[in-house]
Amino acid sequence: MAVVPCLFALRNQVRFVRTWSSYQGCSFIGGYGILGLINWNEVVHHMKDVHCIEFHPGSREERIPELAKDFPYTASRATLDRYIGSTVPWHWHQAVELFYMESGCVEYTTPGGKLVFPAGSGGFVNSNVLHTTRAISQTEENVQLLHIFDVSLLAGERGSRIEQKYILPITSDPQLEILPLLPDHAAGREILKRLKESFCLSCDTFGYELKLREILTELWLMLVEQSHSVSSSNRNSAGGNDKIKLMLIYIHEHYPENLSVKELAAAAYTSERECYRIFREHLHTTPIAYLTAYRIQIACQMLAESKASITEVGTACGMGNSSYFGKVFREVVGCTPRQYRYERQNNNTI
Repeated sequence: MAVVPCLFALRNQVRFVRTWSSYQGCSFIGGYGILGLINWNEVVHHMKDVHCIEFHPGSREERIPELAKDFPYTASRATLDRYIGSTVPWHWHQAVELFYMESGCVEYTTPGGKLVFPAGSGGFVNSNVLHTTRAISQTEENVQLLHIFDVSLLAGERGSRIEQKYILPITSDPQLEILPLLPDHAAGREILKRLKESFCLSCDTFGYELKLREILTELWLMLVEQSHSVSSSNRNSAGGNDKIKLMLIYIHEHYPENLSVKELAAAAYTSERECYRIFREHLHTTPIAYLTAYRIQIACQMLAESKASITEVGTACGMGNSSYFGKVFREVVGCTPRQYRYERQNNNTI
């Protein structure tokens, strides 16, 4: 995989930045501990600790109930090791995401490719971008700090000059997926410094909402300035991205059934051959492999949260008889459904 100096990952074509090191053939975008670890005595209770994901019914769009209409913003501290399989499944959200890696290392995968973020780096995930993340570090906790907000927080009224001039050039660009922030040159170092400091703002501070919006506006303006370096070449249609979302929604609604690739392709008004191509190009897997992984994900949730028998869980997830369910579950998760239930219900982590 070629590595070229570039700040941004483009939709449909990821351009990896100059690296300092590599991990199992993946490109690192930044260095460890360049800005130091955050002093958690300075980070206050407004930071929500998250280790799972919620979806809107019948969709892979993430549900973020903390985004209030009168102030559409939430800050969170994601402990990625506590997610099922240390992986946040494929999803998207209308809100944008600014993140900073406090410790460990995380791999982001989008339809355009993969990027690896070690501690001390960060990034911006654009609105409605399909992505999944996976914790990588085996030697330390993988912790990510996030600002998630609707751009109306900065733009104000729809159609405003601010929206037209500064917001839409980023959010409406169908090529712009992830903007990596790395500390090995001045521009990225300055953004990361301010991003890291932004998580220490106390919600008890007088004028908190105004000060937070001022910080996010400053960060956004820095991102807009950096975005001028994004190449406008190789811009492809976003139609494939729309089709993959339709097929993921169909899987989400019909996973207990005996699904076929033909049915899945029909849900996106495409052919079976095109269905395979879209899954391979956008998710780097096959339709059946994704369906199996999603069924196992639902099974993990049921095992952890319900009292249904192993057979009932397997049937509810579309995995058929208990022996087949147990075999596939062990291949994917690395333990039996019974062992997984015991560990999760006793607050241990697998």
